[in-house]
Amino acid sequence: MKRLIFTTLLVSGLAGVMGQSAFAQQDTVVRDTVIKKKSKYTLTIGGGNLITKNSDSTENAKKGHFVGGVTFTRVDLGFSRLIDNGSFNLSPTNEFLDYRGGKTSTFSFDVLQFGYRFNSNFKVYVAGGFDWTLIRLRDNVTIQKNLPTLTALPENVQFSKNRFSSSYVHIPLNFEIRTKENDKGKRFYFILGPEVSFLLGGKVKQISDEFGKQKQYDNYHFQSVRYGGSFRFGYGGLGLFTKYYFNDMFDTPAQAGLKNMSFGITFGLN
Repeated sequence: MKRLIFTTLLVSGLAGVMGQSAFAQQDTVVRDTVIKKKSKYTLTIGGGNLITKNSDSTENAKKGHFVGGVTFTRVDLGFSRLIDNGSFNLSPTNEFLDYRGGKTSTFSFDVLQFGYRFNSNFKVYVAGGFDWTLIRLRDNVTIQKNLPTLTALPENVQFSKNRFSSSYVHIPLNFEIRTKENDKGKRFYFILGPEVSFLLGGKVKQISDEFGKQKQYDNYHFQSVRYGGSFRFGYGGLGLFTKYYFNDMFDTPAQAGLKNMSFGITFGLN
């Protein structure tokens, strides 16, 4: 009889402990569910983060808060121009860089940004991305690699494409001003700021009937560090941009005063 009573009490105690444990686990699941709902993530492309916290409520828009993360935005596509000591006409020293204006282009985009939004109309942020300057040479020359000066040798070949290009990692510091949204849910954007870039490399790409497609890689005396500024004006997700680089395009004395600028269309502002 005593053994039966002891067994009954033991079973009841274990049931109570198990019940409390189950309740605690259930409570933990509920708490975790609530936490997950509060930290919900969304995906956006253009003018924001590719992966970012869902914090764009009306209340947060009025308060200052940090923003940042992975993004794919400010895609610039346009034309490049060489400026030789203040002139768009190249000096005799730089005539070998004579180029086809309609086929000399630039392409860039940002993949990271970190900054602070003070309110719904003003934001400051540092971004990171890549850009390319693609110069379509007019003459049948080949820019030489591994030489102490920037040198081009004439070729007895007719090139259907003779492209001289550079690629950089750029880090802009942008100040963004935007208006209130209109009835269509769109707004105007004004973005400007300085930019510093670090050389990835240079490239010569040539296509001819005699030799087919040829590629050569070198730094070709492009500046290892380039600095300048940019300005963008847009409406909705589309706009215009212009960039100007303050230091010389090359680090050779013969090309002193030769700078470059670019302008065109920019996508992904909102």
